Amino acid sequence: MNTRISTLILAATILGTLPLLAQQRRLSPHETISSVIDGNRVTIVYGRPHTVKPGTTEVRKIWGGLVPYGKVWRLGADEATLLITQKPIEMGGTTIPAGAHTLFMLPEESGTSKLIVNKQLGQWGLQYNEGEDLARIDLQKDATDSKVDQFTMAIAKGSSGGGVLKLMWENTQFSVPFTVQK
Repeated sequence: MNTRISTLILAATILGTLPLLAQQRRLSPHETISSVIDGNRVTIVYGRPHTVKPGTTEVRKIWGGLVPYGKVWRLGADEATLLITQKPIEMGGTTIPAGAHTLFMLPEESGTSKLIVNKQLGQWGLQYNEGEDLARIDLQKDATDSKVDQFTMAIAKGSSGGGVLKLMWENTQFSVPFTVQK
């Protein structure tokens, strides 16, 4: 009987510490950004990897290197990036319902990259299930004015209303406009 109780206590302890162990494996700082666009709060939680390889002075090539073309990328580091919107938003002709969604990216060398909005939550790394995709949305690719050493996401107000989601790293910016559904 004591062996069973000890085994149950050990199993409960291990299961209880798994989330802490996952957080300890984080190699990049994390950030939460939030903005109110047309009365709707949009929040993004993501990992911010650096251009320099952790623990070294080695500068990594990002696009087509660390982030390979033609393969789904978690859009940040560690856990998959989380998008939370209080109201439905329209992005690239697709309605993204209110609630939480996971963001991925499919970068292409030609520049016709896609933002992937996925319904599955809580993935670590590239635990990606294409069957849970809500949408694949075209991203606009532009050069940045200056080098961006740490992956950065931003939510800005659009010049003609609505908002713009921006993804910046190395010498490239990807963006997509969105509007809030009333």
